[in-house]
Amino acid sequence: MKKVFILHRWSGVPESDWYPWLGAELEKGNEPFEVVVPEMPNTDTPIIEERVEFLKNLVGIPDENTFFIAHSIGAQTVMHFFETLPEDAKVGGAIFVAGWFNLGGIILEEGDDVQALAKPWTETPIDFGKVKSVCPNISVFLSSDEPYDYLAENKKIFEEKLGAKVTILENRGHFTEDDGVKEIPEVLAEFLEMAK
Repeated sequence: MKKVFILHRWSGVPESDWYPWLGAELEKGNEPFEVVVPEMPNTDTPIIEERVEFLKNLVGIPDENTFFIAHSIGAQTVMHFFETLPEDAKVGGAIFVAGWFNLGGIILEEGDDVQALAKPWTETPIDFGKVKSVCPNISVFLSSDEPYDYLAENKKIFEEKLGAKVTILENRGHFTEDDGVKEIPEVLAEFLEMAK
C-alpha cells in the first residue's frame, strides 16, 4: 500500500486546517493510501534538528511508495529530511503547500522571539541536488496573497533549484483555517495524479 505523510505548519496540529479533510479523502479513494498525520515536536518553537530526527524515526527509509504532503515549515522539514537519506534513496513524490525559503510580511510583526526561531530555517542551506535526487517529483502550491511575502522569489527557487511544478492559487493566504481554507481540491487532484 502506498503511504503518505501529511506534515502540519509551524503552529498547526493534525486536526487543523485542511489535513483532516485531505487525509479522509485519501483513505476512502479507489486505491486508498495509508495516511499518517503526525504532531510534530514543539509545534510553537520548531527546531530543524528535532523535526528532522522525529521524521527519521517516524518514516525510516522511505521508498517509491512513500509520499509527502507538507504545509509551510513542513516543506522545509521534508527537504532537510531528504538530505539525510542514503544516496540511492528514492521517494514517490512530494507536494509542498505554502512552502518557502524566505519569509517576510507578518513574520516581521511577530517579534524578536519568532524571528529568532525563523532564522535557522531561512538561513540553513539546503542541498538542492540531494533533495532532487531523492525526490525528482515535486509540486508546489502557493497563494497569490501569501502574507509572508517573497512569492516570486520562493516560486523561482522551487522551479530553478528543484525543478518543481509550481501552481499559484488565487487568494488562499497561507492556506490555513484562518484564511478560510479547510479543503484544497487542487492538491488532492495533483497528488492522485502524482501517485498513479
